[in-house]
Amino acid sequence: MTIPTDHPRDPVLPLPMEGHGSYNRSSRVQATGLLPAVALLERAAKTVAVVPSPHAIVIADYGSSQGHNSLLPMAVAIGALRERLGPEQPISIVHTDLPDNDFTGLFHTLESDPDSYLRNDPSAYASAVGRSFYEQLLPPESVTLGWTSWSVQWLSRMPVAIPDHVQVAYSRDEATRDAFARQAAEDWRLFLIQRSRELCHGGRLVVLTMAIDDAGRFGYQPLLDAMYASLTEMARDGFISREELRRMAIPTVGRSRAELSAPFVGGRFSNLSITHLEIFAGEDRIWSEFQTSGNASAFGAQWAAFSRASVFPTLAAALKNGIDDPRHAAFLDRLEAGLATRLAAAPAHMGIPLAALLLIKER
Repeated sequence: MTIPTDHPRDPVLPLPMEGHGSYNRSSRVQATGLLPAVALLERAAKTVAVVPSPHAIVIADYGSSQGHNSLLPMAVAIGALRERLGPEQPISIVHTDLPDNDFTGLFHTLESDPDSYLRNDPSAYASAVGRSFYEQLLPPESVTLGWTSWSVQWLSRMPVAIPDHVQVAYSRDEATRDAFARQAAEDWRLFLIQRSRELCHGGRLVVLTMAIDDAGRFGYQPLLDAMYASLTEMARDGFISREELRRMAIPTVGRSRAELSAPFVGGRFSNLSITHLEIFAGEDRIWSEFQTSGNASAFGAQWAAFSRASVFPTLAAALKNGIDDPRHAAFLDRLEAGLATRLAAAPAHMGIPLAALLLIKER
């Protein structure tokens, strides 16, 4: 994506995760947080209304990225359905993500990973859709089970630039925080409306997303402060411009229990109802390993690699010529090195507030 030169102040839209398998290799934080939501998906697969049919049952995986963190939840859902419907029932798994997602990496993962659901199930069929999940992606009432993890925290657009940080949760600008809150509320409602259109009656949707915990904390502050400090240093050294720094932000939000529940006035929204909503602390496995090993360099390197794979492409899009900027590769390398060094100098536990929801479409 190239930033238009005639609109240098336009906020930068989010880009997909880094390709070439990078996200798969560096997504241990996301993988660790999946388990409570996977249990909800298994419950949903065991209780959703299904009957044997020559037509495929559809499971939708919204925001699949390169697929590694989809393998366990999809295998669990398929296994629960197989217990009820037998080995011959066709099951269609549709993975969705943005058009520029690394779908080549996704299909390589599905084909070659030993944990892929395709390897031992000839009645499972994989496909993909390259569009935003803020649109309707699949035919009306065609989805039996929906799953999304670590995705709906990404906003559909950057409502405004963040003047004093890369993450709005740590901005002191009230107007900016209000603009992000409005966008987050609008996007959450839109996501739910589109999924309700796609779910069949009685269909289930499981959501795992970044959250604000019940004490009002977003988490990740040592990581995000170090990231902003590294970017500020790059601007001070002249590697990036002050205008480029001003445009660099991560358009993600954590939603509180109240914000997640807000659309469901009277217990229902767009024919969806929440049957389970849990806010919990995700495990910081990188911190746990540091406590055992004492290896500060490894701690910094692992969090920096996670950040490079997940959010650096969005920050790099703010360069004058976006991904075509001649500094692009050096920007990623320099930011990763600066972040790793800062985190290694002061290792700290990262709070990881998460929310897991189970929703049902009712008549």
